[in-house]
Amino acid sequence: MNKEILNQVYQHSLFSLQDLEALLGAHNSIKMKKGDFLLQKEEIADEYYIIEEGLVRMFLYDFNGNDITTGFVGIGELAVEVVSLFQRVPSKEFFQCLTDTVLWKIEYKSFQELFHKIPALREWGRDWMALELFKSKTRATEMITQPAIKRYLHLMEEKPQVIQQAPLKFIASYLGITDTSLSRIRKEITY
Repeated sequence: MNKEILNQVYQHSLFSLQDLEALLGAHNSIKMKKGDFLLQKEEIADEYYIIEEGLVRMFLYDFNGNDITTGFVGIGELAVEVVSLFQRVPSKEFFQCLTDTVLWKIEYKSFQELFHKIPALREWGRDWMALELFKSKTRATEMITQPAIKRYLHLMEEKPQVIQQAPLKFIASYLGITDTSLSRIRKEITY
């Protein structure tokens, strides 16, 4: 287990060496097995994770009880249910490991203490949140304005780890299409 992934995630010009040492020291490395849950619906998130190895899927059940994939988190990304963690409310989503996974965990209490002590962490958090909001808005817009094949090609380009490691039914759900449609798209691309 290597803290280099943490250095990559927390890369920001305002962090001093002491800031980074304190921040990285607050993380603990853990291993989870394929199928393990990081968070389940109705739980209040009490930590967030940085993925060193593996893939995590976020999902929920719609009003008809269908399993809908809402996102994937891979190497170098944060697995965090922002609303639950920071508003201290029960999660609406599940976070589940799709592979054996190595993660770096930081608990809410430790993060809050560092957030108030390290001004650069507030700036890093603001930048991270702005980027995540941009990604979310882009995804919402693409779901309405782009055909499924373009959404799939975008996913291939932006998150090849998902294409390589996630079951097709989860990819199809994430793209808002059926398994059959995804199979047809994959055939078109390979020809």
